[in-house]
Amino acid sequence: MRFAMLFCAAFLISGVSVAEARDIGEVSTTFRMLGVANDKIKLEVFEDPKIDGVSCTVARAVTGGVKGAIGIAEDTSDASIACTQTGPIRFREAIAMREKGEEVFNERRSILFKKLRVTRFFDKDSNMLIYLTWSEKLIEGSPKNAVSAVALRPWGSEAAGTPLLK
Repeated sequence: MRFAMLFCAAFLISGVSVAEARDIGEVSTTFRMLGVANDKIKLEVFEDPKIDGVSCTVARAVTGGVKGAIGIAEDTSDASIACTQTGPIRFREAIAMREKGEEVFNERRSILFKKLRVTRFFDKDSNMLIYLTWSEKLIEGSPKNAVSAVALRPWGSEAAGTPLLK
């Protein structure tokens, strides 16, 4: 019984993102007959939840077909990321200064146990925020990943924010 409750709780929590993404658009990559959903590449944008002035765009594969249409397909681990400065950089909260980084976004990729994650790192020597997108699966992960970096630079006449580190 305890396992069932933990399983249900993990399932419900798995869809919660650290940052909320906005849908930007999508393109079909495979035509499927019979009116079921095509395979697609979907574009989403999210803002770093702790840092104003940084936005990231994630492009990810979405599986179509009957399973995709009813939400039980397992999407591939293919994803890319591009992050950029979109305004003055201001740190609202302290960011983690650790080797394993800090998760800023996650999204479920299958009905069970697979997530697309974005982890933020800070490189003090180059004064850059580095964002890594990767896929996690309970049994076997995927080495597929993509990386993007944002240098902490002034915006107009406003100086770049100074990182708050923990």
